[in-house]
Amino acid sequence: MSFDNVCKILAEKYPAEFVNWLLAEEPTQVKVLKTELTLEPIRADSVIFLQTSNRILHIEFQTRTISNPPLPFRMLDYSVRLIRQYNVPVTQVVIFLQETNNEIAFTEEYVNETTTHRYRVLRMWEQDSAIFLDNPALLPLAPLTRTTSPQRLLSQVAQSAARISDRKTRQDIVAYIEILAGLKFDKGLIRQFLSEDVMQESVIYQDILQKGEERGKQQEAFRFLMRQLTRRFGEIDSSIIERIRVLSTEQLEVLGEEFVDFSTISDLIALLEQQENS
Repeated sequence: MSFDNVCKILAEKYPAEFVNWLLAEEPTQVKVLKTELTLEPIRADSVIFLQTSNRILHIEFQTRTISNPPLPFRMLDYSVRLIRQYNVPVTQVVIFLQETNNEIAFTEEYVNETTTHRYRVLRMWEQDSAIFLDNPALLPLAPLTRTTSPQRLLSQVAQSAARISDRKTRQDIVAYIEILAGLKFDKGLIRQFLSEDVMQESVIYQDILQKGEERGKQQEAFRFLMRQLTRRFGEIDSSIIERIRVLSTEQLEVLGEEFVDFSTISDLIALLEQQENS
């Protein structure tokens, strides 16, 4: 399954969520339109047309910058055909999935001597991950969003996926995440964070931080963190363990979040010193 086809499937399964994201409105009814248009029909796997009560949202998912005809002209062509066929305003959004410096990903209009046609362009690598992490329908796009720590982002994605209660939905969403994350991350790294046991442990850890009395939370968070550290680094020196044991729940939470970026035990010691001196 291609990357842009995954996005098309998501938009067709969750049209209201995509309308809410891209048009910033709460639609009462959304209809998925066929992608074949009259006048010498044209089709594209990455195109989706969503009709609200008074507008058509045309979404085009792109992993490539080269096309024939060129993308700006194609957007004009689609717009004219849609308006002629449905006689409603059209909002067009091109979503580039994979980071590129090609100027086409930064072009938002078609211009010739007599015509100027404008459309929106979203570059996933510039988007804040927050809205994607909080919405299961958009979650598969989250790995493509802006980040300074790939490991932390994938950990957050895994936590969000693990919280999807319906097992079939969760499995489908995880499959979509794995496909789209492949545009940006190594397959081994993706599987490291999206395996079922890792996701469940991550959720348990978050629940520990949020539920129960403070003492019990601190003890459970400590035990969980020690299991993770031992799994990563082997036997931990007793002096380090005692330094971790006296940390507050909040400090353990920080360690749990930073843990995915540790490469050596020295990274852990450095963060402990920062916390002890703060």
